[in-house]
Amino acid sequence: MARILITSAIPYINGIKHLGNLVGSQLPADLYARYNRMRGNEVMFICATDEHGTPAELAAAKAGKPVAEYCAEMHEVQSGIARGFRLSFDHFGRSSSARNHALTQHMARKLGENGLIAEVVEKQVFSVADNRFLPDRYIEGTCPNCGYEKARGDQCENCTKQLDPTDLINPRSAVSGSTELEVRETKHLYLRQRTLKDKLGAWIDSKAGWPVLTTSIAKKWLNDGEGLQDRGITRDLAWGVPAQFEGAPWRGMEGKVFYVWFDAPIEYIAGTAEWADANGLDDAAWERWWRTDKGADDVTYVQFMGKDNVPFHTLSFPATIIGSGEPWKLVDYIKSFNYLNYDGGQFSTSQGRGVFMDQALSILPADYWRWWLLSHAPENSDSEFTWENFQASVNKDLADVLGNFVSRITKFCRSKFGEVVPEGGIAGERADALVAELETRVRAYEGHMEAMDVRKAATELRAIWVAGNEYLQAAAPWSVFKEDPAQAAAMVRLGLNLIRLYAVLSEPFIPDAAETMLAALGTKDRTWPGPIAEALAVLPAGHAFQTPDVLFRKIADEEREDWQARFAGVRS
Repeated sequence: MARILITSAIPYINGIKHLGNLVGSQLPADLYARYNRMRGNEVMFICATDEHGTPAELAAAKAGKPVAEYCAEMHEVQSGIARGFRLSFDHFGRSSSARNHALTQHMARKLGENGLIAEVVEKQVFSVADNRFLPDRYIEGTCPNCGYEKARGDQCENCTKQLDPTDLINPRSAVSGSTELEVRETKHLYLRQRTLKDKLGAWIDSKAGWPVLTTSIAKKWLNDGEGLQDRGITRDLAWGVPAQFEGAPWRGMEGKVFYVWFDAPIEYIAGTAEWADANGLDDAAWERWWRTDKGADDVTYVQFMGKDNVPFHTLSFPATIIGSGEPWKLVDYIKSFNYLNYDGGQFSTSQGRGVFMDQALSILPADYWRWWLLSHAPENSDSEFTWENFQASVNKDLADVLGNFVSRITKFCRSKFGEVVPEGGIAGERADALVAELETRVRAYEGHMEAMDVRKAATELRAIWVAGNEYLQAAAPWSVFKEDPAQAAAMVRLGLNLIRLYAVLSEPFIPDAAETMLAALGTKDRTWPGPIAEALAVLPAGHAFQTPDVLFRKIADEEREDWQARFAGVRS
């Protein structure tokens, strides 16, 4: 039994996320977690809400609530949506937790003691109207490189050039729109990442099996231009992990907090500690997942994230772990994703454009979305959600292939043999050919799942469903029944067992449908298939079942047109 630690990118607290956020981290992580649990591996699947930083403060102010209250409420909202999509986290924590405060300060202290924290007096933009220093991304202006008028102070989204706020032409506060900005001095802590460049480079080079997307982004940030830069890890904010604390090897950091991207990944560790606390377990229970001196040396740690998060997880967070000098577990594999675009453009909260997670669940159950998103996961390039494609995929894959098979075989059995697995007979050569095909396909499916090739796994799973339909159509037990009821009974017995096999194989993708299939069959047997011939004989003759309702309904053209109009947003 392997031990698999899985983390997905931590979503910001400021609002409900769209389908692109879901498929870029949490959903494929859940797929992998479910698969490994079904294979008998020990899994720890951790995520949390990312609750610190300026976005949280501004969202709370807009909602007219204290930031702590706002974050607590939004954590409950995001937790509920995660449950709605059947995301099987072992723990869904909060980066504002006491555990994360303590562990973040511990990490910072170790880095400081190891000479990897520098105190830097720097000049930052202060908004007089807002009475606050503005993080780079909350200053807007015209890009000096391409002339884009809504460039941010850290980067121009149009030409991707990295910027400093002072580079912008006609800068203004993104909070209030005020142009009354001043450059003032303030002192901050910097993580001396450049000191660790060789160690980080050697570590990245050792990961020969990482996806090209992950490695290329990591090496670009490590080596391009001026290469890896020291990074500020504090901000002038009120909400966050205090940067001045007892035992800190520095002074003068009162009123400052750690930068959100310093403390957020540490919540992966803290969240596992929160899991132990919630289950009444001692520290040894979570340390065995994270400390190599406490048993984590045999853990395989896998992270899932969108490509925009890769630099922090390949450089900044590992710099924290390595720089601490303590035996913390480093990630073994980073599965990164490109972007999911929406119907010819991008998802936009401000324009109401695209389907967000709560809206999706109000339209259709989770499995419809899970199947489409995973089978179209943006692994090798950006992908695009269109309503036409979504409708076609649901109607053809889920309704016509899987749902149709389940309906045909159970209804035929009920009409000819009753709601019990029929006995007697030999299914024949077509059944032997089906078993041989499934033996090959199921093993291929396993290989794709273990390699985290999400789209390939979905393609193979659909082919497995198709194989059953093709067998049923060719074998035609309804015709055979007229001449040889015993052989028809054997064919039906095979088909009913095939439903159980489909439920087991499909559970990581469509867990609710899998549960429905197993419940209808009156079995809780989720045994992962060994030899397919044995897997297709689990339900014995005489075993009772119930004919299920429609497994997946089709999406009508009128519904698709309505949704397409409803979520088109206001185009600028």
